[in-house]
Amino acid sequence: MVPMHANLYAACFQLMKLLPARFMLDRAEDVGRLKPGGHIVETTSGTFGMALAMLAAVRGYRLSLVTASSLIDADFARRLRDLGTMLTITDDPEGSGNQQLRLERLAEIQKIFPGSFWPNQYDNPDNPLAYAAVAEHLIRTVGSIDCLVACVGSGGSISGTAHFLRVVSPETHVIAVDTHGSILFGQPPAPRKLRGMGNSIVPRNLRHDLVDEVHWVGARIAVEAAFNLFRSHGLFVGPTSGAAFLVADWYARANPEAKIVFLLPDEGHRYNAVYAALPCLEDQRSSSCFETGGPILIDRIVAGSEADWFRFAWARRSIEDVIVRPLRS
Repeated sequence: MVPMHANLYAACFQLMKLLPARFMLDRAEDVGRLKPGGHIVETTSGTFGMALAMLAAVRGYRLSLVTASSLIDADFARRLRDLGTMLTITDDPEGSGNQQLRLERLAEIQKIFPGSFWPNQYDNPDNPLAYAAVAEHLIRTVGSIDCLVACVGSGGSISGTAHFLRVVSPETHVIAVDTHGSILFGQPPAPRKLRGMGNSIVPRNLRHDLVDEVHWVGARIAVEAAFNLFRSHGLFVGPTSGAAFLVADWYARANPEAKIVFLLPDEGHRYNAVYAALPCLEDQRSSSCFETGGPILIDRIVAGSEADWFRFAWARRSIEDVIVRPLRS
């Protein structure tokens, strides 16, 4: 836990997805779904796959991962293969993640390896349950938390942490951070430029009714925020963490009496090429590219936006209530 301001705290992880990966494998071993020397299969955009690869290597399991060409680079693919992973990379010319095709490929692999274990990170309730330990640590370290800010991909970290925090503090305000082109909160699928967050399917693990507001953050401003976080606090993180910091810092400044915690899911080493491609970061003396007036408040969810950053009052509703039966103005 890293104190940022008087009322803002960062929960930092080298690789947050190790928590649910370990928890899911432990439960599968306990009930006999995963036997010694067994085969694990999964579809992943990156960090959950790395967590599985590390655990499979240590525990002696075989591992097959399916991902999309838009979500993985050559260096990350090499690291996975160095750990013994059998990696299938599907074409994704539209850049949306093409989750449906990935699931089809996964089903084919399961036929080749009968009895293989699929953690199914998007729909496995053990994913959010793994974050009970995170919520307990936050409460023991910080005390009562007024606001939780977390990016959303599989829905596990935000849903699990929020649920367990509210056992102690039912009024904890929960902000979900998504990105443009993700369908998690009602936008149609489109190319996503920001790795590690968003999705082209809606996982069952995502508890929309726990969310008070949603922020959509663009790739450029997320990368800029991550670089600013490194320069100002020495935390080298990925763009997903940058997006969480951007939103949490804004909320903390707007609510100085509130105590805010935000989740930083991984370090930034995987994203060196992303940082190098951002021209304004080359000028270490300029801070103008980090200046922002905050998010634009919208009253209805639309397909995309010219704004880098906008927000919507979700008000702890189901996705059906927001998209199909919106509140009357």
